[in-house]
Amino acid sequence: MVGSALGCALAQQGFRVVVIELREPASDWPPDEVDLRVSALTRASQRILENLGVWGAMAEMRVSPYRKMFVWDATGSGSIRFDAADIGEPDLGHIVENRVIQLALWRQLGKEENALRICPDQVDRMDLSAQRPHLVLKSGQQIQTDLVVGAEGARSPVREMAGISSSGWAYDQSAIVATVWPQRHHGEAARQRFLPTGPLALLPIDNGCCSLVWSTSVPEAERLMALDERSFAHELAEASQQALGGIERIGPRAVFPLRLRHADRYVLPGLALVGDAAHGIHPLAGQGVNLGLLDIAALADVLATLRRYERARKGGNLEMLAAMDLFKRLFSNRIPPLSLARNLGLRLADVSGPLKQMLVRRAMGLSGELPTLARQRFEHP
Repeated sequence: MVGSALGCALAQQGFRVVVIELREPASDWPPDEVDLRVSALTRASQRILENLGVWGAMAEMRVSPYRKMFVWDATGSGSIRFDAADIGEPDLGHIVENRVIQLALWRQLGKEENALRICPDQVDRMDLSAQRPHLVLKSGQQIQTDLVVGAEGARSPVREMAGISSSGWAYDQSAIVATVWPQRHHGEAARQRFLPTGPLALLPIDNGCCSLVWSTSVPEAERLMALDERSFAHELAEASQQALGGIERIGPRAVFPLRLRHADRYVLPGLALVGDAAHGIHPLAGQGVNLGLLDIAALADVLATLRRYERARKGGNLEMLAAMDLFKRLFSNRIPPLSLARNLGLRLADVSGPLKQMLVRRAMGLSGELPTLARQRFEHP
């Protein structure tokens, strides 16, 4: 998603771009099927995708707005509620299947005169020591360029070839993802309950189902994955405090480990890293792809000076990584003083109008220092 978005952005600015992709995104799926992988897109991300000319195509496939958000703690009475109406916005963001974003960007890339898609292929060797970076692909094709951008995700081969190390740690957690059909309609509200073992999120899809992201301990995730559908549905209803009643149906489930990761450098001469290749974050706030889209918008703004890109994004990403790590540690425990403090904090934040509005506007990408693509809407040719 992030690499294709950057390809579109740079091609539209007049740069000649080659996008190397291992496989094409899926182009067809049953209308009632929901992708296991979804992203909670902020308003800033929406603006970026609008300005790239792909939001309309995404909306034709499916984007699901959420207008409210409810967050509460399982170990006390602390809770907080966000409502788009309180800040004069039509929604707080959109839950969008990753395949929808991928397909819309891939098709847009195919329309860009300045963009060439090479697929299926991948980088086999890279030489940054020459006057211009040189790539050799698995197919044998060779490319000389002024800039290589690694956007292949957390295990970025380009980052490894460049010798850029990353620091971080594994959380003792795994995330279970699935599509679930609750007894009651979600009412276009996202819900997140902080359990001692990790957060459980139910994200609304516009056909009435929810995308589940349940972060929990590794042993508990293994136990839950081993349950049959009926037993898992029962445990999910209990863990979500039956916020939407019982769970009538569970789609296929998947599980993946959680970790925090941050590249020690974002740039080298002739190289930049964006998205998960540069930083990996806990999914409790759904900010991963939003950070990546802000990366590409910042890089598009300051391409002539790569060092400015690193300064523009590294601090903001570290800030978000630290905040999400703090949230994870604060909410995923049973320590009584911390439980008391977080419940008190949730209650105080919920009744403090200006503070809550500031929090939600910042989370939506409506405030703070933003790159051009995320800051304004302009007509797409």
